[in-house]
Amino acid sequence: MYIDRTAERAIIEVAGSFPSIVVYGPRQVGKSTTVDHLFGTKYRRVTLDDVDDRSLAKNQPKLFLETYGWPLIIDEIQKVPELLDEIKKVIDEQRMVWLKTGEERKLMYILTGSNRFELQQGISDSLAGRCGVINLYSFSQTEKYQKKAQLFHPEIGELLKKEEGSYRNRRQIFEDIFLGGMPDVCTGISEREIYFKSYINTYIEKDVRKLIAASSEMQFHNFISLVALRTAQELHYDELAGYTGIDVRTCKKWLSVLETSGIIYLLQPYMANVSKRIIKAPKLYFMDTGLCAYLCKWPTAEMLENCAMNGAFFETYVVSELIKNLSAFNKEPGEMLYYYRDIDRKEVDLLFIEQNEIYPIEIKKGITPKKPTKNFQALEKYNLPIHPGLVIDSCERIRPIDEYAYSYPVHMLGM
Repeated sequence: MYIDRTAERAIIEVAGSFPSIVVYGPRQVGKSTTVDHLFGTKYRRVTLDDVDDRSLAKNQPKLFLETYGWPLIIDEIQKVPELLDEIKKVIDEQRMVWLKTGEERKLMYILTGSNRFELQQGISDSLAGRCGVINLYSFSQTEKYQKKAQLFHPEIGELLKKEEGSYRNRRQIFEDIFLGGMPDVCTGISEREIYFKSYINTYIEKDVRKLIAASSEMQFHNFISLVALRTAQELHYDELAGYTGIDVRTCKKWLSVLETSGIIYLLQPYMANVSKRIIKAPKLYFMDTGLCAYLCKWPTAEMLENCAMNGAFFETYVVSELIKNLSAFNKEPGEMLYYYRDIDRKEVDLLFIEQNEIYPIEIKKGITPKKPTKNFQALEKYNLPIHPGLVIDSCERIRPIDEYAYSYPVHMLGM
């Protein structure tokens, strides 16, 4: 059974504006399934996982494209980035034909890739202006429960117009956190433990092996687990490198691999050219909480809910849901979401910034405690409009806390 993806509309809109599109995302989040659902009846499909096709594309890219023609879906394009130059030539030639004949422009190539580390430079160099990009992640909660998704915006007047939906209490939310959003796990195709063990091994074998020394594979496996234990924490490269037994340069490279392949997200601090007293380290978040919980070796949702890391996992869940939502509507999360912390330890979990206006957001795993907005006033130094913020927690409905914020139910994110 196909499960509708929020990003479908954005994919179709981008496909109408470019002769090629690329759908990025971590392994096994449903890129090929979604593309096949939207375009499979009209487009031929080839995967570069196939050894023969990969060899032909690498050694004779022109013959490869002539053989399959267009419109064409090419899966795992990161395996043969050399193909991008030839795709550019074909697109440019066809553009000249359209210009001469006045024929309507068409979508020629749909590319999917699971590792931006290898692809992003090639896309920028070869297909600049010719390729639209969409990021796809594992299922969001609205997708898992087939709810109608809306673009998130923290403006309280708009939020109050939304339906509250089916309430999910804290225990149920932690079951969602423990399960994660990988399609095969959520749909029951694969057993969770077996799936994630295989997922990590496949990820290292197919995406990472060529980027690190063969002797470092076990060390990289341990590195991912250590990174998972630091979800929702500030990232200090020297500390993480020390625990792993690698140098800082290698640590930064490995984190870049995890980030560009969609496993983690680095949330940047909000600076705005103000004070040198602002903490400059990014905060690290896993994009799938189920994978993160597996790597941290939490055996059940109940133990996860009651462990010392429960606040970090709840925060990771909220932040990853917001990133998935914005990405699915073709928005750039890095241009809208930040966090705030200064050397006086005043911290705001999230800042939603739009047109130089600030919406502060706090994230609390339980029902909102007293004075959850006490650090909002630290933002006044920016001399920007500060709107009433949100405290996202496990409450049942939206309600005012004080003049600075409203309590907002976590189960309504993305609705």
